Amino acid sequence: MKYKKNVYQSFTMVTQFGFNMIVPILMCTMFGVYLGRKLDMMFIVIPFFIAGALAGFRNCYSMAKKIFQQESDRDTKHVKKAE
Repeated sequence: MKYKKNVYQSFTMVTQFGFNMIVPILMCTMFGVYLGRKLDMMFIVIPFFIAGALAGFRNCYSMAKKIFQQESDRDTKHVKKAE
């Protein structure tokens, strides 16, 4: 049963990483397309796409950092209890 729990947790984490990347990219790209059509400058989509990708990477980095910090804290607690 513990194996299934780990599989579901891993699947959830991968899905969260995907959403953390896709949502900012799509939102920035859609805003860039809207702004590009309004101003008749479609090349403006490129910087907005890059900004969305950078925001997505930052979101994933923050999430991974938080997960590793929680695991590190949990491992430290287990070591202290064993002593």
